[in-house]
Amino acid sequence: MNVNDPMFWVMVVIAVAFVVIAIAMIVIAMLVGRAVKTVGRLEERTEPLLKKVTELSEQGKQIAVQGKEIADQISTISGHISTATLHFSESVGLIKEEVRELKLLVGETAVTARDKVALVSSTIDKTHQQVTTTTTFIRDKVIQPARELAAIMAGFRRGLEVLVAPAPKPINQTYGEDEMFIG
Repeated sequence: MNVNDPMFWVMVVIAVAFVVIAIAMIVIAMLVGRAVKTVGRLEERTEPLLKKVTELSEQGKQIAVQGKEIADQISTISGHISTATLHFSESVGLIKEEVRELKLLVGETAVTARDKVALVSSTIDKTHQQVTTTTTFIRDKVIQPARELAAIMAGFRRGLEVLVAPAPKPINQTYGEDEMFIG
């Protein structure tokens, strides 16, 4: 075969295509191998779960059998309960009326109590504010001026005592016994 021959090039293209297909097949085989390994590992992991599910399904069957027995017993009991319910229904009707009245009364009482608590709270707040205001007023307008007036009066009294006091005796004069007594 000649390189200039078109058939040569067709054969080359076919050969390259076969090589590409072979490489693709190898890659696919590797991917399938990995997938098989992954599935195997997954199967190993799911086997205990399948065993547990099987056990649970057996337990579920046993529970279903017991449930049927319980349902039969419940149907017998329900007949007795329906008779008791009939007797209690009248009592329940009376109790419902009383409960409605009590709910209304409790609701009204709660609203009234809430209002009274709010009123007492606001009264306490107002009283506290008034006591604080009054205390501040008395301190600023009565006690402080009274202290100043007391200080002025003390000074005035001392001044009067100095002015009204008897003249001191001269040093060279002798004192009597009563004046000398220290006791």
